[in-house]
Amino acid sequence: MQVKTMAEMMANGQTPDVLFWVGCSGSFDQRAQKITKAFATILNKVGVNYAILGKEEACTGDPARRAGNEFLFQMMAYNNIQVLNGYGIKKIVTACPHCFNILKNEYSELGGNYEVIHHTVFLQGLIDEGKIKLKEGGVFKGKKISYHDSCYLGRANNIYEAPRKVLEALDAELVEMKRCKSNGLCCGAGGAQMFKEDEPGTKRINIERTDEALATGATVIASACPFCNTMMTDGVKNREKENEVQVLDVAELVAASME
Repeated sequence: MQVKTMAEMMANGQTPDVLFWVGCSGSFDQRAQKITKAFATILNKVGVNYAILGKEEACTGDPARRAGNEFLFQMMAYNNIQVLNGYGIKKIVTACPHCFNILKNEYSELGGNYEVIHHTVFLQGLIDEGKIKLKEGGVFKGKKISYHDSCYLGRANNIYEAPRKVLEALDAELVEMKRCKSNGLCCGAGGAQMFKEDEPGTKRINIERTDEALATGATVIASACPFCNTMMTDGVKNREKENEVQVLDVAELVAASME
């Protein structure tokens, strides 16, 4: 895919309207790379003037801080802030709620002040402006979709409506889990739990959450976070339902439904 980096744009004397922050998951995880591609495909189709940092992008330091390594977090954050401020970045969009939360709420105390937008909010804006045109009777028309709230998007940043409005634009039937919105249940990966072994218990959190999603009768579980996507996908596999139920990011649903 032809995606320009900030360095290339600056060399040509251009500046993007928005920087797409890809994040570690979206860069290295094979499953999450598909989400990155889907979102980039949408941006390309709609003609958004954007760029990525490419090799200059490093981890935001969110897992380090959540796991308690404040020193490592600050080192990583300072490096990123130097790069971002060096390019004069003002506006950032990202498909990862963990990156979104830390760039938006925690970088400012270290001198990184940006307008940070989560990709679901960005997509909703593009749909409202009529820039994203969806197929009539699209791929997901009439299908039951259940949306799983990411903790860092929902409870931490109060974003509940944007992803749901995007899904409603697909003409799908949105079915809510018993625990949703501000009462949503974590997928089990937040707070750096993604990178450590389970603690002893009777049931894994992602299995508990997947069971709630499957109980809605939905054929698609929509997520807006690469970590949630991994956890819910593992849950669906554990319940041997991968032939009946898809776990897809909101961006993938939109990309598949565009004209």
